[in-house]
Amino acid sequence: MTLYISALRLDARAHRKLRITDGYSLHRVVYDLFEDVRSEEQKHNSVASGIQWVDKGGDLRGRRILIMADRPPREPAIGELETKILPDTFLTHSHYRFTVCLNPTRRDKQSGKQTPVRGREAIGAWFCQRAASWGFQVDPQQIQVDGVNVMQFTAGETKTITLQQATLSGRLTVTEPEMFKTSFKQGLGRARAFGCGLLQIVPLPETPYFD
Repeated sequence: MTLYISALRLDARAHRKLRITDGYSLHRVVYDLFEDVRSEEQKHNSVASGIQWVDKGGDLRGRRILIMADRPPREPAIGELETKILPDTFLTHSHYRFTVCLNPTRRDKQSGKQTPVRGREAIGAWFCQRAASWGFQVDPQQIQVDGVNVMQFTAGETKTITLQQATLSGRLTVTEPEMFKTSFKQGLGRARAFGCGLLQIVPLPETPYFD
């Protein structure tokens, strides 16, 4: 599968033109860049869109959104978009530095509903526990929970979505290469349509510089 990595930059003018006000409007802007290849039935059954993204915030040049997809994006009418193809060898390393924005939740045994994991220490422990199911392991001592935010926005006319986002960073070691590749391509955890789950990784040296 070919993966396309894009960076979308939006200045203040683009924000006004695109009417960006919350997480749902960012979702709309990102998804408008791609052809919708899913049927209504697939959407109803929560088949993955093939699109992941994360809001990297703003600087003097404007807001930057990172996007990964299984198909190339359209050229936007507003904003600047740069796209590259992910090299075939990118996922063959054993060690990576990572950053990821996640929606940490656990299923309540009594109600069956997903409930947010609260507190930085608990979020870090949750991530370490889940890592094996994604094909890698992390050192709990090297995990940083860099930020925890709660987003609330209206999807459609009546549906209100409340979403906790936590940004984590550290180093990971791949333990199950095929599982890791699948997790990377599909995204981690829940709320991927709203900017969670994109595993941003940088390969680390395989051997030490000095023995």
